[in-house]
Amino acid sequence: MNNSSRNDPSSRNLFGRDFSTTVLGMLYMVGSGLCFVGVAVCVRYVGTRIPAPEAAFIRYLAGTIMLAPVVFQIFRRRAKIVSSKVLMVRGITHGLGVCLWFFAMARIPIAEVTALSYLTPILMTIGAALFFNEKLYARRILAIVVGLLGVLIILRPGFTTISIGQVALLLTAPLFAASLLLTKKLTATEQLTTIVASLSIICTVTLLPLALLNWVPPNLTELFLLSLTGFFATIGHFMLTRALGLAPVSVLQPVSFLQLLWATLCGVWLFNDSIDSFVIIGGLILVVSVSYIAHRESVASTKPIQK
Repeated sequence: MNNSSRNDPSSRNLFGRDFSTTVLGMLYMVGSGLCFVGVAVCVRYVGTRIPAPEAAFIRYLAGTIMLAPVVFQIFRRRAKIVSSKVLMVRGITHGLGVCLWFFAMARIPIAEVTALSYLTPILMTIGAALFFNEKLYARRILAIVVGLLGVLIILRPGFTTISIGQVALLLTAPLFAASLLLTKKLTATEQLTTIVASLSIICTVTLLPLALLNWVPPNLTELFLLSLTGFFATIGHFMLTRALGLAPVSVLQPVSFLQLLWATLCGVWLFNDSIDSFVIIGGLILVVSVSYIAHRESVASTKPIQK
């Protein structure tokens, strides 16, 4: 883009960023969502024959192999690691979360897994207030309450039986939220390559003993699909990182709702899942809640005090 187009106010969006850059960030977000739906489809195809810890281990082993050049560069340059304990806790926490996610994914519809995943950003907001002393003002608290209402609409406790897969997924949300909060903390002391590669390595090591406790030899199809999850997840995280660097979170969050749409269509088409209107409505409420929280964060970052 030349300088004249950069200086043209019409080429800029409401956030003061270059319009084409924001669109590119949104496209990366779309690509990230497609990759994460691909992960869910592969895990669902594998099913329950392979234990969740083993499936998660193979996924992270494949991801570590993909990141081998980055890992090699880190060790060759002997990168200085400042927060090794935080890296370790983050990796273990995330590894356990992924294990529970694989367990849930093999047992409940893809759309429901995707919808409930929007609970993680809400728990991050709560965690940031509890552990990082970030302010929670009335409108953000209201958005959190609305988001939790969306979760209740999806689960409908008292009207339907909450399955063990749903319980596992609910336990996944705080683990992923903790992992992301620790990642945010690590960005102040560690290089990006160290943060990304260490997660893959530590998750692989964490999941190995759990996988060996009940190892079931995978057939070639299962091994291929689980390796493919590592590919999709690695590319998805790369695209998500690029999206966050190009466009405001408040713009990207509504785009993430497309992931729920694709997950629903894949569930119906590939696995004969029924379309659950409660999951769609609850998921939409969660997306609106998370998008509003992201918008308030964006506004707060440009003002000294924001209620």
